[in-house]
Amino acid sequence: MHLREMPEFTRSTIDTGEARIFAAHGGSGPPLALLHGFPETHLMWREIAPILARSFSVVALDLRGYGQSSCPDSSADHSPYSKRSLAHDVVTVMEKLGHDRFSVAGHDRGGRVAYRLALDHPYRIEKLAVLDIIVGADAWRRADDRLALSFWPWSLLAQPAPLPERMLENTARAIIEDAATQWGSSRSGFPEEVRSTYAAALADPAHAHAICEEYRAAATIDRAHDEADRAAGHRIACPTLVLWAANSALDNWYAGEGGPLELWRQWAGMVIGEAVEGGHFFPELYPEQTADRLGKFFDERAT
Repeated sequence: MHLREMPEFTRSTIDTGEARIFAAHGGSGPPLALLHGFPETHLMWREIAPILARSFSVVALDLRGYGQSSCPDSSADHSPYSKRSLAHDVVTVMEKLGHDRFSVAGHDRGGRVAYRLALDHPYRIEKLAVLDIIVGADAWRRADDRLALSFWPWSLLAQPAPLPERMLENTARAIIEDAATQWGSSRSGFPEEVRSTYAAALADPAHAHAICEEYRAAATIDRAHDEADRAAGHRIACPTLVLWAANSALDNWYAGEGGPLELWRQWAGMVIGEAVEGGHFFPELYPEQTADRLGKFFDERAT
């Protein structure tokens, strides 16, 4: 069942001053923002959000340039699609929905926006959950042939326009099929209607360009922001939950450095987490288990 089909969720398009951001929001309790990854939209939370809405005021939104959100013009330094700019959208959306302070969970690209929120807006964020990522600058510092071959969007979509855009537009369905069947899980994910929705978003020229700009920002200005925070000693102040796919790249590549938890402890003082079943898209494949882990962590009584 899609969020848009659920009467308990309200659909809004909110003007942040730089973009128009689509959000599905509902439930009651402490506010919680849910941020999606590539090649998904807010629909990745379609089964998780209703569970969390029993205890939280949930806002599942489409990041700028994705799904039903708008695609602002970019710039030579790609800053309109930096995680800092995307984080600003989230703050504005939550504020306009009446939430000055909130918790946030992000998967994949959304996880990068989520930790940028915690670094740039520490007084806004109660708790942070990052799903199947490490900090971007840390990943780039350790980049090798494994990352180039396994995380092909990082380098391919960051190439100069218009080649990556044309590839997204013309092979959108193939990309979704690859994600649903190959990205680190033994189970096929994404129901057919969801696959079609994701593919349609990728195939739209404006969104294809925006998504490529987001990846170009990730390879350039986002790295600079992370490195500046590292140099300044900035750290994530709030409790942080880290979940990652068992037997995955994150699980294996960084084992010699203590794994994802140890890498995140270089950025945050209060970190817990574990490897989970389901491959990179475990929130879609195992929504009840994911919702249970997130719900327990975000419960305001939890420490």
